[in-house]
This record gives sequence, structure tokens and C-alpha cells, in this order.
Amino acid sequence: MLEEITITKAIIDAYRDKLVNMLDVDVAICGAGPSGLVCASTLAGAGKKVLVFEKKLSIGGGMWAGGMMFNEIVVQSKAKEILDEFSIKTKKYKTNYYLADAVESACALGYCAVHRGATIINGVAVEDVMIRNKRICGLVINWSAVHFANLHVDPLTIKSKFVVDATGHACEVINVVQRKSGIKLKTKTGQILGEKSMWAEVAEDTIEKNTKEVCPGLFVAGMCANAVFGAPRMGPIFGGMLLSGKKAAQRILSKLRPV
Repeated sequence: MLEEITITKAIIDAYRDKLVNMLDVDVAICGAGPSGLVCASTLAGAGKKVLVFEKKLSIGGGMWAGGMMFNEIVVQSKAKEILDEFSIKTKKYKTNYYLADAVESACALGYCAVHRGATIINGVAVEDVMIRNKRICGLVINWSAVHFANLHVDPLTIKSKFVVDATGHACEVINVVQRKSGIKLKTKTGQILGEKSMWAEVAEDTIEKNTKEVCPGLFVAGMCANAVFGAPRMGPIFGGMLLSGKKAAQRILSKLRPV
């Protein structure tokens, strides 16, 4: 016999245990788009304790829709290795391009991140950061529904050795740091430079270069990196996003490894 209270209790108990276990992590990633998921999967595969927050209910960011809701994605040859790593089927298109199904790609990235040990919590927004001695050391979180409804509800906190802003064009975490902390970013002006108009060739090159620690304890990945450092957007090609997530993870791993 199904008993509604037992079902409810099972959900509450499991979610509570999951959240309590993730209150203190190695890396907290904001945004479960392609760069955030690759970053999480790489870090978790290396044995790190990784937590990903996604304010929407669905993960995958803009990958689901491909270009203008034609749900195919394009990557260049350099990034195909990452799709191969996640067993995502590709087909060659002309010399330097590969196509993949957008839905398969988003599902595969999420599946692999979780099965390598990352925890993904959806429906939760990051509204602030924790700062100690001018270093980002955690996140302040609340239900996304609270934000959408504009309710006054106090948040909770997560402690993290490193934070990754992978929130895309909006660079939401960096905006909070700039607005509240007084910490100068590692950009030409010390502030967010802003995203430029589309130029795929330049954007795909600069997104890897711009994937770095932008202030102590806080890394940028994906389109957020280009927005912070003033580079163009790239449109519906996703190779740079994948490569950026991998690079962010590798840079963090180099800092987490004992000297």
C-alpha cells in the first residue's frame, strides 16, 4: 500500500542528508551549463567533493536549444575529445567542425558529473558570497522561487575552498562580488569589462585564455569568463564552453593538490 506521509518523509530525509553532507566542499560551482558540468565532472573524477547549484529546474544551460532551437550543437576538432570522453556521438561536418545532438549532449554531461561523484542541486539560486580575509570562501543560497516571487526569506550558507562562476552571460556571482566586496578583479580595470558582440573565432580562442582565478578563491568558466574579461560572445558553438570547464577544473586541481 502506498502511504503519502512515508513518501513525503523519504524525500525530506534524503534531501536533508544530501544537503547536510555538502555544507563544506572542495569546490562549489554556480551554474550547471556545459562548462559547469564539465568542470564538476573533471573535479569529481579526481576525487574532489563538488557541489553544483542550478537556479533553474533543468541543467544544461543553453546547450538544450542548440542554435535558435535547432537542437544540434557544433564543436571544433579541439573540443571533440571532450565529447568523446563523455561517449557523446558526433558526426563530422566539413574540415574542422563536428555536430552532436543537443539533448544527448546535455543529458550525458549531467549523467557523467553525477556518476563521477558530483552533487547537483537544482532550483537553488546563489544570492551572495562569503568572504574572509579578502578571499571567497563560500556561497549564500536560497530557493530560486524565493527570488522569482521577490519574497524576503533569509538564506543559508555553504563553505567551499573554491567557487566557480559558470552562470553564463550574466556572470551573477562576479556581479555580487563587484557590488558588495570592494575586491578588485584581475581585469584591466579591476571590474567586469562586459560581453562584446558575437565573433565566434575570437570568442572561442579567448574563452580558454579568460578561464582563470579572477579574485582569490573565485574562478570564472564558460561564457562568464568572456563577459568578465570583455571578450565577444560565440553563439551556438560549444567547444570553448567545454574546454573552459576542463581548464577551470585543472587549474583548481593544481591548487588543491598538496605541495
